[in-house]
Amino acid sequence: MSTRRAGLVGLAGAVVLVFLVLTLGPGAVGFTVNWLWFREIGFEVVYRTELITRAALFLGVGAVSFAWLYLNLRMAQRGAVLNPTVLRLGMGTSHVNVAEVLRRFRVPLSLLLALLIAGGAAGGWLGVLRWMHRVPFGVSDPVFGRDVGFYVFTLPVISTVLGILFTLTVLALLLAGLLYWLRRDIIVAPGHVRVEASAGMHLGMLLALAFVLTALTLWLVRIPGLLYSTTGPMVGASYTDLHATLPALRIMAGVALVAAVLVVVGAVRRELFRFALMALGGYAVLSVLARGVYPAVIQNFVVDPTELSREAPQLRHHIAATRRAWGIENVEVRDLTGGAGLTLADIRANAPTIGNVRLWDRAPLLQTFGQLQEIRTYYDFVSVDDDRYWIDGEYRQVLLSPRELNPASLPTRTFINEHLTFTHGMGLALGPVNRRTAEGLPVLFIRDLPPESDVSLQVTRPQIYYGELTNQAVFVHTRQPEFDYPAGEQNIFTAYQGAGGVPIGSWLRRIVFASYFGSSKVLLSGDLTRESRVLYHRNVVERARRALPFLTFDGDPYMVIDEAGTLQWILDAYTKSERYPYAQRLADGTSYMRNSVKVVIDAYHGSVRAYVMDPAEPIVRTYARAFPGIFRPIGEMPADLRAHLRYPEDLYRVQTTLHTTYHMDEPDEFYHREDQWQIPTLGAEEQANPFAFMRRIIMRLPDEEGAEFIFMTPFTPRQKDNMAAWMVARSDGEHYGELRVYRFPKQSLVFGPRQIVNRINQDTEISRQISLWDQRGSEVLRGELLVLPVEESLLYVQPLYLRAQGGQIPELKRVIVAYQSRVVMEETLEDALAALFGGAGTIPPPAEEPAGGLV
Repeated sequence: MSTRRAGLVGLAGAVVLVFLVLTLGPGAVGFTVNWLWFREIGFEVVYRTELITRAALFLGVGAVSFAWLYLNLRMAQRGAVLNPTVLRLGMGTSHVNVAEVLRRFRVPLSLLLALLIAGGAAGGWLGVLRWMHRVPFGVSDPVFGRDVGFYVFTLPVISTVLGILFTLTVLALLLAGLLYWLRRDIIVAPGHVRVEASAGMHLGMLLALAFVLTALTLWLVRIPGLLYSTTGPMVGASYTDLHATLPALRIMAGVALVAAVLVVVGAVRRELFRFALMALGGYAVLSVLARGVYPAVIQNFVVDPTELSREAPQLRHHIAATRRAWGIENVEVRDLTGGAGLTLADIRANAPTIGNVRLWDRAPLLQTFGQLQEIRTYYDFVSVDDDRYWIDGEYRQVLLSPRELNPASLPTRTFINEHLTFTHGMGLALGPVNRRTAEGLPVLFIRDLPPESDVSLQVTRPQIYYGELTNQAVFVHTRQPEFDYPAGEQNIFTAYQGAGGVPIGSWLRRIVFASYFGSSKVLLSGDLTRESRVLYHRNVVERARRALPFLTFDGDPYMVIDEAGTLQWILDAYTKSERYPYAQRLADGTSYMRNSVKVVIDAYHGSVRAYVMDPAEPIVRTYARAFPGIFRPIGEMPADLRAHLRYPEDLYRVQTTLHTTYHMDEPDEFYHREDQWQIPTLGAEEQANPFAFMRRIIMRLPDEEGAEFIFMTPFTPRQKDNMAAWMVARSDGEHYGELRVYRFPKQSLVFGPRQIVNRINQDTEISRQISLWDQRGSEVLRGELLVLPVEESLLYVQPLYLRAQGGQIPELKRVIVAYQSRVVMEETLEDALAALFGGAGTIPPPAEEPAGGLV
């Protein structure tokens, strides 16, 4: 017997061990791999703080939930059951006491429900951290006078806590009620309900607690939540909310407390059922009248007939809050005369602007890069980015695209090829925005493999181990040489010398990584040694999101060449909130947004550095307190990288869209939309991209001395085609982040993009030439129409590309320039300007290009 018992014990132990491995193993593997990765980049505090906070919430909320549910179930099952509910499972079987069976499930049921509630609570770890380390905004709401930080940090936590308590109370009430009914402590008969005294007291206290929590929710959550209402003509508390819903909520909070007292009285008097019905019914009826009917009457019969006068103060609050929340309250406005015409002298005075006109669009340039510079099928250009550099003493706008390795295009996709040999991309293609060869192809300052440069800008470390296409792990320091780049009929190999990656080390780590990556080859490969390192989470966007999970990232990371010639990725990171009172919301609920952080990721080493762009911003200050040591002041960013900071695109899109309406700061003007603008489009085919005219350009702003790198977008009046204004976001030096709007006078006509396009289409010579090209085995591609402010006027420039049918290389063949009512098309921009303004030499001639010139 002892041997058999020992065997059974051993078998049971083995089963338990397998169960623990299967259930806890994946979690342990994930924890180990994540911890090693966070330690690699020096962000352990983020992962450690998240785990500790999650665990504390899970254990704390779980323990409270279990204790509460267990005690209530035990209380509901106390004492003898004189007349229990029984079931007969079949003929000839004994009766089953349901209440007694449920007694045995008291612990597992409480534990299961507690685990579910605790798991949900643990998911709110970030909100709890924000609340614990909160800092004030320094701005008070206009209704209750609370700091905005209360709504952003504190109110969500209060709402969550009250929600959990209410859920626990209702669960306890339902479970206890069910048990009492099965024990026959509650008997429901036609026209009569009898509740045993102790059961009535227990249920009455739970129901009373539910009413108290309802009162607290109304007072602490629903009343402040009025500042997010959409009852009126804007987001925020409207006249009806303030004069009808607000007093109604206060009254209903008092009614809920009265209902709680009424339920307790009923329990004491052993008339729980009757008093509970009175409390629930009275609360429901009064709630409908106070929170539904009365506000509707006020809205329809008091507010709607005189909405503007009633809502004027609230509109003023909404406008001010929206402008603050989205950072457009300090937009500088300058008025243009609109009457002065451009002259040759103006063109010459704005040579940096004219000399940096972007005539290569991203789409055709990406195609051209792909055909001319991918070199091998396994290289891909993902995107084209705008930037600016001082090149040979000249401030130049360039377009660049990293040459990344695409494992999906490898000729043979094996474990060795994908993870050991082909580990990185190589270099980039970079050229000016306005030059072409004699064949109409882009001039490239940096090109080929290894990267060659014709200018002062050099790339010394071209390998790209971290990029936008690096979506899988690779192993370095293995017995397999790493492919670096092709050189004629030979291949050049290299060995990674960077600081990135996690050492493979022991066999235990091998097992962990093999399990994590789901590949036995990691465990069995003879090419991996103890000195090998694994590089994972290499996609720069994913890498930044994992390192800083509390930030939101711009959709356009871009590459920079620093002074040492190494490649760095810069990502714009946002702090956001959905809780800014009275502010306009986006479709995803966001009502506050700041570009508070710039993240730099080294394309070779994979290092992650986060720089605080706005040290006064309250949310990033909160995160800095919650995760000490991960943020650096922007002053510590190297000057060569700071020179390439750009105003972020996603934020600028929102700001320009909102400014079309919120430049009107008076309630009556805002209400009537008297001067609403719009971002122009060119027709139905452009509706999917309302930001087609948003451009990064180098230009000299009116009244400024030098040219600078700006983000620009034009505005037209709503449902009109003429130009109303244009807005810029500045990116250079001390002016970084400044927003400025230049307004044209309302009484003068300044042609807008749609009107210019119509004039181009109506030009007989241009139409004839385009039709001729389209009939000779080629395809004409119209480039994006550029809106180019010069002094107080606008130039419109549109490049034309020619592509052979079935070909993939667009060639830049013509440039169209429009000014006021005149339109010309020439081979180069210089010729077009000369024809348009009636003279030659309108801009300083460019430096000679060996294969082309200024277009």
